[in-house]
Amino acid sequence: MIDLYSPRSIRAIADRFGFRNRKSLGQNFLTDRNVVLDMISAAGIGPEDTVIEIGPGIGALTRELSLAAGRVIALEIDRDLFPVLEFTLSGCENVEVIHADVLKTDIGEMIREAGGAKVIGNLPYYITTPIIMRLLESRPLADSITIMMQKEVAERILAEAGDPGRGALSIAVQYRCEAEEVVDVPKESFSPVPKVDSAVLKLTPRAICPVAVDDEELFFRCVRAGFGQRRKTLYNSLTGTGIPKERIGAALDSVGIERNRRAEALTMQEFADIANELGRNGRDAE
Repeated sequence: MIDLYSPRSIRAIADRFGFRNRKSLGQNFLTDRNVVLDMISAAGIGPEDTVIEIGPGIGALTRELSLAAGRVIALEIDRDLFPVLEFTLSGCENVEVIHADVLKTDIGEMIREAGGAKVIGNLPYYITTPIIMRLLESRPLADSITIMMQKEVAERILAEAGDPGRGALSIAVQYRCEAEEVVDVPKESFSPVPKVDSAVLKLTPRAICPVAVDDEELFFRCVRAGFGQRRKTLYNSLTGTGIPKERIGAALDSVGIERNRRAEALTMQEFADIANELGRNGRDAE
């Protein structure tokens, strides 16, 4: 069986099919099998599972998934990789490779049709955040999401209140899921070698959200506005919600949050308190 983790083999496969990595698609292929096995183990994939893989590349992770899962649906945007995958996945009868852009695919419908699914993949650096948000917004949510990404993004997702790296993505993920780091992946574990290190996170959807929110749309509007102008105080940045300043000031005062604090210092509960109070004083003003 051909070695899909050897840079030399990867180059040989590319030459055989006339394939060239596209920087525009963030194509860097993993050369460390231990990382692949760590991902599958962390996801808890078994023969009863349907797995949706984002970006199979040349099929290294896909081939291992075919041995562990009952069914694998691999979403690949690059048609030039299809002859490669037909070759590398020969004999993997439980794998279906679909030409699809994950950002335009109804992942929720795929999960629903499968009766539940786990998502796994090595995400392109340039669209990591949009893909994560797409997965978080799918209904139903995946049973679990185990994904590799740029280490800096993983650190932002895990960031707690007071961490300068904390942002809207941190709260969006932590509101919907429990996030845990699986493994760090140095840049030397890829071919070609990228400029940055990576990390694998496992996101497990929460049965109950960690804070009580009266209006999720308003809650996330406050979060996005707060982090949208990070250098401004909350009192000023929350004007990005479109809510009048006097209401913002009154809400902050009512919940005991200083007007000069900044978004990265706030806990999720404090954002919920602000949004809930803005919702209440808005209704009172009607």
